[in-house]
Amino acid sequence: MRVPLALASAATLLLLTGCSSSDGKPDAPTREPATAAVAPAPTAAPAGQVVPLGRAVSALVADSGTGQLAALDGATLLLVDPGTGAVRTVALPAPGASLAAGKAGEVLVAAPQRIVRVDVAAATTSEVPVEGDVRSVQYSSDGTLVAGTADGRVRTLSADGAVVRTVSGLVSADVLARTPDHLTVLDRHQSSLTEIDPAEDTLGLAQRAGEGATSMIADHFGRVLVIDSADNELLVYSTGPLLLRQRFPVGSSPYALAYDQRSETVWVTCTQSNEVVGFDLSTGIPVEVGRYPAVRQPNSVTVDERTGDLFVGSATGDGLQRIRADQRKRGQ
Repeated sequence: MRVPLALASAATLLLLTGCSSSDGKPDAPTREPATAAVAPAPTAAPAGQVVPLGRAVSALVADSGTGQLAALDGATLLLVDPGTGAVRTVALPAPGASLAAGKAGEVLVAAPQRIVRVDVAAATTSEVPVEGDVRSVQYSSDGTLVAGTADGRVRTLSADGAVVRTVSGLVSADVLARTPDHLTVLDRHQSSLTEIDPAEDTLGLAQRAGEGATSMIADHFGRVLVIDSADNELLVYSTGPLLLRQRFPVGSSPYALAYDQRSETVWVTCTQSNEVVGFDLSTGIPVEVGRYPAVRQPNSVTVDERTGDLFVGSATGDGLQRIRADQRKRGQ
C-alpha cells in the first residue's frame, strides 16, 4: 500500500544544538544502529553478469573519470574494470568504513584518523590526517573535504588538509550527503538527519528518520534519499529547509541505495529477499519500475553515471553483479 505525501506539519523538527551533554554530544535517546538483515540462500540466479571477487564487499563506488568500480573489503580496496573484469588490489593503511567519489579519477576512503585518497589509474594511495574515527567523507568541487566521525563531529578540511571548521553535537556522523546549499548528516544512533550550512559552525534543523535509518544519498534535484531499514521504508526529503516529502514501504529489509539520474530511478537493495528494486520518484510518490534477483547479501550498490549500468556487491563474497542499462530496458 502506498503512503501519501508526508506533510511538513507531520514531522517533528528537532534543534539538537539546544540539548548537549558535557562531552559535546546531545543528551538524547539513542539506539543501536540498524544493520542489514542476514540474507537467506538465493532462490534465483542473479540478473545480468557476476564477476567473482573472492572478497566480501561492504561498499561500492563508480569513478566517473575512469569508469572503474571501487569495492571495499576492510583494509583492501578492489579496483574493477567492468569492461574486462580485470581486478587490481590496493592495500589500505587502515580498514575503511565507507567510500565516496573524489575528484575525477579518485576514490575517497573514510578510515580511522584519516581520509585515504586512492588514485584509480595508478592504484596508489595518499592520506589526509583527520582527528577521530572517520566514518563518512564528501568531496566538493572546490577541493574541500568534509569528514564525519564516530564521535559525532563534522570537520571541513581545505584542499591542503587544514581544518577549516568543526561542528559537534551529534552522537555519530555516519553518512554525509551534499546538496547545492547544505550538507546533511545521518546519525544512525539517533536515526536522525541534520542540516549543516557549510558557512556555519553549528547544527541546523534536524528530523527523525524513521526508527532505524542506515543509508542516505543526495540526487541532482537537491533531495536527500534515506533508507529506514527498521521500518522497511524509503524516505525522500527536500533540503533548505529539511522536510519529509515522500515515504514509501519497500519491504524485505532495504539497506543500500543509489541514484541513476539518466532514468531518474533510485535503486534499493533488499537483503531479506536478495533483490535490487528500482523506483521512479518523478510522480510525487515512488513507483516501482524494476525488480531483479541480486547476489547474496546485497549490502552495496552503485550506478555508473556514464552508462547507467547498475552494480551490486555481495557482502558474503558472492561477487560483483552488473545489470546493464539496456538489459533493464528490455526487462531482462
